[in-house]
Amino acid sequence: MLKTITKYLFGASIILLATACQEETEQKEAQQESSPKEVKIVSLSGSLTEIIYTLGLGDKIVGVDVTSTFPNEVHQLPKLGHVSSLKAEGLISLSPTHILVEEGALSKDLIDQLTPAGIEVLSFTREYTVDGTKELIKNVALAFNKELPDSILQTIDTSLNQVVSISPAPKVLFIYGRSSGSLMVAGENTSMQKIIELSGGMNAVSGFEDFKPLSNEVLISSNPDYILLFNSAEQSLNGIEGIMEIPGIMETTAGKNKNFIFLDGQLISGFGPRIGEAALLLNEKLNVSNE
Repeated sequence: MLKTITKYLFGASIILLATACQEETEQKEAQQESSPKEVKIVSLSGSLTEIIYTLGLGDKIVGVDVTSTFPNEVHQLPKLGHVSSLKAEGLISLSPTHILVEEGALSKDLIDQLTPAGIEVLSFTREYTVDGTKELIKNVALAFNKELPDSILQTIDTSLNQVVSISPAPKVLFIYGRSSGSLMVAGENTSMQKIIELSGGMNAVSGFEDFKPLSNEVLISSNPDYILLFNSAEQSLNGIEGIMEIPGIMETTAGKNKNFIFLDGQLISGFGPRIGEAALLLNEKLNVSNE
């Protein structure tokens, strides 16, 4: 009888222990499911990177593309190259939970390789307008359930309200080039056309979309009052002396007066949180030069 009772008690203990272990396991699993997964972001757009930092989420970024140059903290992060040449392996190696990209920048094949790894690819539409920029900032904040401080959008408006009208509007030609043998000019519906107009100027060229190669004919026919370049071009084109040697430059008003404006590329073309700052800065340079 005693043996029977002992066996019964031992068996009951085993059952109770097993039940307790199962309940503990279920509780841990439930806690894991309910606990938010740590956010790790790879940003494949300089503008999106700026927005993430502006929203106070910069510490969540684990990797960026080559266009991400602001703020200075990004230079401490792994650089993944240009979005057009990325491989799934390199992205997955950083173990991100989210990859932020501009719409259409990543191929469907690449996205399909990232999905099984549990990575959420968030694609955002870009519009080169003030309203489009504000909408982009709002959408990024919404994607991460982040409250958008009023000050972010107010800062944009404060700067834009300081932009003064310039009459007549100066003709500005944007030249992009890594070397004197590879120069492009910005046409219609480009970020450069939009920022030039937002800053009180007018794009010196028209009649074509996107970018086209710079030619002697384009320079002479457009006859810009100012030539706008990225800061990086000053070095890659061997300074103002090198720019002056570009065929046709000296035949333009800008060339004769050495009206060259060099600005940070991401700032002036990014249409991110600093869009107001960019427009005001270019406006001031055009206005001072125009006086």
